[in-house]
Amino acid sequence: MSGLEIERKFLVKKGDAYKSAAFSNSHIQQGYIPADGATVRVRTRDDKAYLTIKGKSVNGGMTRYEFEKEITMDEAQHLLQLCKGGVIDKRRYLVKSGKHTFEVDEFYGDNQGLVMAEVELSDENEAYVKPDFIGMEVTGDKRFYNSHLLNFPFVVWRNTLPEEYR
Repeated sequence: MSGLEIERKFLVKKGDAYKSAAFSNSHIQQGYIPADGATVRVRTRDDKAYLTIKGKSVNGGMTRYEFEKEITMDEAQHLLQLCKGGVIDKRRYLVKSGKHTFEVDEFYGDNQGLVMAEVELSDENEAYVKPDFIGMEVTGDKRFYNSHLLNFPFVVWRNTLPEEYR
């Protein structure tokens, strides 16, 4: 897959409402290979693996070019060794809301306690229905980029957020 990725990102309010609303969930581990001008991600998701290259964000962090290719688990394990700063470990829950699917990520390790949701759109102005558990929008806030969470994990700055999100 390649093309423009348009997404909005939100914090999820405390509680497990997203878990009971989910129609699917999977375990994800991902790391980042250093690159200038792009984000290069290696991801395993249950028994599949992917190499993703993302360009710089525009429009307040909402839009960017994305290229993604499925790779073998063996290739992913080798590429993960090239990643700097460790690996992001999380569980992703898929929640249908209107005609969209929200991806809700519950983080582990040094990012334990952080729960975020993303919704992909076909147009920057496309309307969508937010589930009740969706809170403050953080689109474009670099603190919430997975690649940033490796160097500045949630455990370090969690107290900067309102209580309902930590």
